[in-house]
Amino acid sequence: MRAAFIQTLVELAAQDERILLLTADLGYLAIEPFADRFPDRFFNVGVAEENMLGVATGLADSGFIPFVYSIVPFAVLRPFEFIRNGPIMHRLPVRIVGVGGGFEYGHNGLTHYGVEDVGVMRTQPGIRVVAPADHEQTRTALRRTWNVAGPVYYRIGKDDRTVVTGLGGRFELDEVQTVRPGRDVVIAAMGSIAPEAVAAAEQLRKQGVDAEVIVVASIHPAPERSLLSVLRRFPVCVTVEAHYLSGGLGSLVAEVIAEASVPCRLARCAVRELPIGVTGSQRFMHERSGLDRAAIVRRTLEALKTGGNA
Repeated sequence: MRAAFIQTLVELAAQDERILLLTADLGYLAIEPFADRFPDRFFNVGVAEENMLGVATGLADSGFIPFVYSIVPFAVLRPFEFIRNGPIMHRLPVRIVGVGGGFEYGHNGLTHYGVEDVGVMRTQPGIRVVAPADHEQTRTALRRTWNVAGPVYYRIGKDDRTVVTGLGGRFELDEVQTVRPGRDVVIAAMGSIAPEAVAAAEQLRKQGVDAEVIVVASIHPAPERSLLSVLRRFPVCVTVEAHYLSGGLGSLVAEVIAEASVPCRLARCAVRELPIGVTGSQRFMHERSGLDRAAIVRRTLEALKTGGNA
C-alpha cells in the first residue's frame, strides 16, 4: 500500500503546491518518488517524531497540507500528545501516515507492532481514521480524503500486490464496502487482514455457511448508518482486525450494536495477549493471534452455534 500511497501523493502534489511530506528518518525505498520530484517540499527531521508533528502543525497553520510518515508506533504513540495538542485541538489539516499496522514488521518485535493505534486515535473526536484494505483502496481513500477539513490518520500496510477480491478499490467516507454478499453471518474486516476474512468466507461456504464480508476502512468517526444497514440483516457479526481487542473495529461495532439495540451477536477476532517473548513473520503472528483464515472460520462457527438465534 505504501508505494500506491506515495505515488498517489505525488500525483496530488503535482496539482497542489500546499502538499508537503515529512519523515522521521524512515520510509526509504518507498518515499523517493516524492522526495526526488519535490525536493523542496520534502523534509527529513531525523529521529524526532514529536518534533516532526510540531513542525507539521506549524506548516498546517501556515496554509500547507503536511503528510508525516513513519512506522505505526512511531507515527502515533510516540508523538501522541503533539497530535492531540496540535492538529486535533487546532483543527489543522495534518495527515499522519502510519505504515505497518498489525504485525507487518513482525521480525522487529513488539516495539514495532502497530496493534493499538486505532484505539488510541479513536479517543479523539477531532481526527479521522482511515484504514484501507489493499493498495487499490489506498489510492481511492487518499484521493477522497487528502483535502478534508481537520487532521487524518492513515493506517496503511506495505503490501502493494495483494488485493481484496470484490473490493475493486472502492472507498467512501462514513461508508462500509461489501465485498462478498451472504445471508447467514457477516464478517467485518479492517485493514490489510481483509484477504484472510474473504478466504475464511470461502472456506465457510464449503461447510454450508454463507458469509457476507464487509470492509470497514472509514473507521472514525464510526460509519454508524452504513454499519447498521448491514448489522440489522444478520444474527451474528464477526470482526477481524490485526489490533488489540480493545478500542479497534470490534469495540466500534460493539458500540454501534449496543447504542442501536441491534439483535446481533458479536464475536471478535483480535490480538488478545501481549506478544512478549515471541516474534516472527506476519503470517506466524497472525496464526499465533488467531487471525488466520482457519481461526476466523472456527470463531464464526462457534458464534453461529451459540448465538445464531440472538
